[in-house]
Amino acid sequence: MEEREYQGLADAALNRIEARLEQTTADVDCERAGGGILEIEFENGSKIVINKQAAVQEIWVAARSGGFHYRWDGSRWLDTRSGEELFAALSRLASEQAGEPVSLD
Repeated sequence: MEEREYQGLADAALNRIEARLEQTTADVDCERAGGGILEIEFENGSKIVINKQAAVQEIWVAARSGGFHYRWDGSRWLDTRSGEELFAALSRLASEQAGEPVSLD
């Protein structure tokens, strides 16, 4: 994949996550940091950090339960180990950390 295509797909994913978080009723704060980093902070002080990894053309997620790497398969971002889809995984991880349902897919 060309670098420009990766950047466009990764930016679209981060924008979608941010937009979905704005729609949720869960008490979460979302902040964009430089370099393609999105930080999600929960009421209990825990965080999920999502960032672009251009060198390997992946999106990395750091959550309380661990770290995850997602690669574009031509139609969606999939975990490189489990095959779980990014937005489904983030919904699960955010729900765990928020202590209430959070839907990002």
